[in-house]
Amino acid sequence: MDDAQRQFRFGIYPGALLGDERGIVHPVSPDDPRQVAEALDALQGAEPEFLVRVYRSFASTVAAPEQTPGGWEAYLERPGRKVDLVLQFREPTGSRDGWERYVRGQVRELGARLGSVQICEEPNMDLPVLDGGIPGVREALVAGVVAAKEEVRMLGLSAEVGFNAVPSFDPAAPFWDALGELADARFLDALDYVGLDFFPDVFRPCPAERLADTVAWVLHGFRNTDLPRAGIPATVPIRICENGWPTGAGRSEREQARVLETVVRAVAGQAAALNVDGYTLFALRDADSRGDSLFHGFGLLRDDHTRKEAFDAYRRLIAELGPSTRSGGGSRPAGS
Repeated sequence: MDDAQRQFRFGIYPGALLGDERGIVHPVSPDDPRQVAEALDALQGAEPEFLVRVYRSFASTVAAPEQTPGGWEAYLERPGRKVDLVLQFREPTGSRDGWERYVRGQVRELGARLGSVQICEEPNMDLPVLDGGIPGVREALVAGVVAAKEEVRMLGLSAEVGFNAVPSFDPAAPFWDALGELADARFLDALDYVGLDFFPDVFRPCPAERLADTVAWVLHGFRNTDLPRAGIPATVPIRICENGWPTGAGRSEREQARVLETVVRAVAGQAAALNVDGYTLFALRDADSRGDSLFHGFGLLRDDHTRKEAFDAYRRLIAELGPSTRSGGGSRPAGS
C-alpha cells in the first residue's frame, strides 16, 4: 500500500447539536458523556488515531456561539484521540481585528491535542449558520490558514491546517477564482489539506445504483475543476470533513447503513487516484429521532444514545479501511 492509502484516517462529530438553513437545531436531550465516550471507543477499535470534530467561533462585535460539543475534553482520554478543530469566522462586520490572534491562541490552547485545524466553515456557502455569508470571509480564510500554520510550526506540533468547502455545480460561482487571487505562496505553503462537505442523496435524491458513481464524480470535480481554479495543486490532499445520511420519515435505519457503506467505500476507492486522506462522519447522535426535519436524524445513535444499524457499519469500515490494517498492523476481514 502507498502512503496515501495507509494514512486514510477516520473521525466523527460526536455531538447532536447542529445547524440547518434557519439556525441552530438543539438536541431534545443533552449528550451523555459516558455513553458518547463508549461509542467513540467502539468506533475507534484498534485504530491508532481517531479524530473528534469540535466547532468554535470567532466574533469581536457580537457574542460568539458556544463551542460544540461541550465536554469534548473527556473524549480525548483514549490514546490516539485528537481534535479536528473548526474555527468559524462569524464576525458580522467582516472585521478581522483580533482574528489572527484568536487563531493562534486556539492552536496554543489545544497544543498536542490537535490533530487538525480547519479555518472557516463552508466559506463558499451563503447560509445564516455558515461563514460564506460573512463579508471578507475569503480574506479571513487565507489569513487564518497562514496564522495557524505559523503557530503550529513555532510550537513544533504535528497538526495539519486547512479549510473546507461544499461542491460547486455552478461554473460561474465566484468563490474559487476569487480565492485564487488571494492564494499567495505563503498560503499555499501553509495549506495541508482542503476539506469537502457533501451529502449525496440527502438534499438531492440519487438512485441507489448510481450513488457510488455520483460520489466519484463529485470528488473528481472538486479535485480537477474547483481546486485548480484557486491554484491549489494535486499534492494537497482532499479530506471529507462532513458527510452523512439522516433517518426519519421514509428514510430507514437500514438504508442509512447501506448509504454509509456505499459512500465510504467509494471515497476510499478514490484515495490513491485523487489524493484523498480521510473521512469524518456527521454525526454521532440524532438531535431528535422523532423529528420531522432532515436535520433531526443524522446520528449513528438515536437521541437516547441507542445504536442504529449504521453504527456497526461505520465501526466495521473503520476496522477494515483504517491505517492499522492498511499498514499491516492489524487483520483484515476475510475477502476484503
